[in-house]
Amino acid sequence: MAGRRYYEAPDRYVPDPADPVRSVFLAGGITHCPPWQSEAAAGLGEFVVLNPRRADFDVADPGQTDDQIAWEFHHLWLADLTLFWFPACDPALTVQPITLYELGAAAATPTRQIVVGTDPAYPRATDVRLQLTHARPGLTVHSTLTATVTEARRHLAQ
Repeated sequence: MAGRRYYEAPDRYVPDPADPVRSVFLAGGITHCPPWQSEAAAGLGEFVVLNPRRADFDVADPGQTDDQIAWEFHHLWLADLTLFWFPACDPALTVQPITLYELGAAAATPTRQIVVGTDPAYPRATDVRLQLTHARPGLTVHSTLTATVTEARRHLAQ
């Protein structure tokens, strides 16, 4: 019997050996960014989706921040694949530094399976593309969320 397939922080995912469905972590902009995760999750519904974007999160509460970072770290390393999406955003508000950090760590780990996309209007799109030509030569950086999700589905189905 298929188990639950969608986990949103702070709900913890524990893989079920009797239901070996592959998992994907949705890494990308949250604060001051559009809610792209729901579209990505809908396109990945037959896989286990790990979404760090909480419906209710108080960034001013240090306890929630500690829990959030621990949740993200644990699930990033647990996932079979990490989908990175850098949505367009206002550079005066954010350039998504945590996602850039997570991408750097994942790209530098050859065993990590990643799929990356960046909206052409993301302020650091060129940096993401250029850094990945060195860290992961041959990796395609997609320019739409749809293409990024499609590539993730292809990798997860293998």
